[in-house]
Amino acid sequence: MHIPVNFLTWAMAFLPIVVLIFLMVKCHWGAAEASAVGVVITVITGFVFYRANISLVASEMAKGVWDAVIILLIIWAAILLYHVGDEAGAYGVIRDGMQRLLPNELLQILAMGWVFESFLQGITGFGVPVAVGAPLLIGIGVGPVWAVIMPLICQAWGNTFGTLAAAWDALANFGGLTVGSAMYWKAASWASLFLWLWDIATGFIICWFYGKGKAVRKGFKAVMILSTIQGGGEFLLSQVNTTLCCFFPSLIALVVIFLLGRMKDYREPWRIDDSPIMNRKAAKTENAALPEGMTLVHAFIPYVFLSAVTLIVLLVPPIHKAASAFTIGLSFPKEVTGYGYTTAAVPSYSAFAPLSHASFFLFLSAVVGLVYYKRRGWIKSGGTGRVFSGSIAMTMPSGIAVVGLVIMSKIMGGTGQTIVLAEGISGVLGKAYVALAPFVGLLGTFMTASNMSSNILFGNFQMASAKLLHVSPAIVLAAQTAGASIGAAISPSKIILGTTTAGILGKEGEVLKKVMGVAITAAVVVGVISLIVVLI
Repeated sequence: MHIPVNFLTWAMAFLPIVVLIFLMVKCHWGAAEASAVGVVITVITGFVFYRANISLVASEMAKGVWDAVIILLIIWAAILLYHVGDEAGAYGVIRDGMQRLLPNELLQILAMGWVFESFLQGITGFGVPVAVGAPLLIGIGVGPVWAVIMPLICQAWGNTFGTLAAAWDALANFGGLTVGSAMYWKAASWASLFLWLWDIATGFIICWFYGKGKAVRKGFKAVMILSTIQGGGEFLLSQVNTTLCCFFPSLIALVVIFLLGRMKDYREPWRIDDSPIMNRKAAKTENAALPEGMTLVHAFIPYVFLSAVTLIVLLVPPIHKAASAFTIGLSFPKEVTGYGYTTAAVPSYSAFAPLSHASFFLFLSAVVGLVYYKRRGWIKSGGTGRVFSGSIAMTMPSGIAVVGLVIMSKIMGGTGQTIVLAEGISGVLGKAYVALAPFVGLLGTFMTASNMSSNILFGNFQMASAKLLHVSPAIVLAAQTAGASIGAAISPSKIILGTTTAGILGKEGEVLKKVMGVAITAAVVVGVISLIVVLI
């Protein structure tokens, strides 16, 4: 490579990201519109300053579209599954069941504000846990602002490996991790370790919100047990199967919290009467609106099916081999810029096995849930149309943004802009940059509302920076995605989803103010640990 690394080339590589941030933060543009402008600027800088040709840019754009299609299948299928449950009234049944089975109010809040959000994040993600969690918490007496804050914080730990590891797969793809390699598993272990620490913290933060030290003492045993199952389970499974390593522990934790409700410490009614987060007089029980005859077991049918089919296909070798046999991939030729920066030829780019892909499991589960609820009479006439139209409408904004961000990332990488950006920053900061790696991830999620999008946007940059600094890429990439997960707690679009379903639209600033300090503190901790690891 002979690209000159000077202030001009570095500034031009940084320009698309600066414009993206400015348009989204200062001008309040959506990610879809801002990413389109980012793509245009990236193409122009590629042509003018990096001597790219039309063939190369077209090739990278085609790769971006292909990657985006695969990602969009997951997003749409996850949101479809959410709409099936919402149309049937299953979430109201889940709230009512938890309230009846857990007499301890703190345990109710941990169940509906932390554990259930983690479970939903493991399966769906993309803001669904916040949209569902806020009204559930209001229904048991949590004040509306706090009902938005708690799901925001508590779903964040599961962002990287949630949605059947969609964000992790994006990091592996765009960060250059070869699936199954030693570096792949090392990065997964560090990422899951960082997120385990964040999971423990979120449990105690919720207790502190509810009743300061008294609630922390009361909830200590429950938080340690649940965080060990969730975060510890993810840490262990991240070395076996990244697709299941958030979903499966979260499912177990959801079962265990009901068992905790039978323990001596939690089986009797208990609450803090003057809790600052509670507004019990305004609690919405809505029992009359619950679907007639639906039980907790019925409400969880789609998720039970999802658990079964995912485990069978991924863990039974003959079935997994058969399901993975059919793949679809695109062929791309070798491309070279005027500076000699080369992109190798690929015979089957991002080969996609549809029958063993997360989107297929999610879609099947949504269809099973739809058929089951409809046959039981819980989805009325016209409900099927509402489910599909609602899922498409909810997918479109994030879908357009994902396409733009993926194309932008691919062009930056293919023209050499990413490597120049990394060389410039690493040359100035040296190894101290590692402490800032989680803040890059956090910034990406703040801008794009998605851990996955942050990994797409910055994965290649983080890998390039790690190599130039001669530090472990596993640590830097783990810090990137951990920071991106934490950033999900302060994502403006997720906050708006929560304030909308909580009925307090317009109070986004109040929510952000309370959550910002928690998120930044967590990112600092991840950055400090990462720097210490690479220095020793």
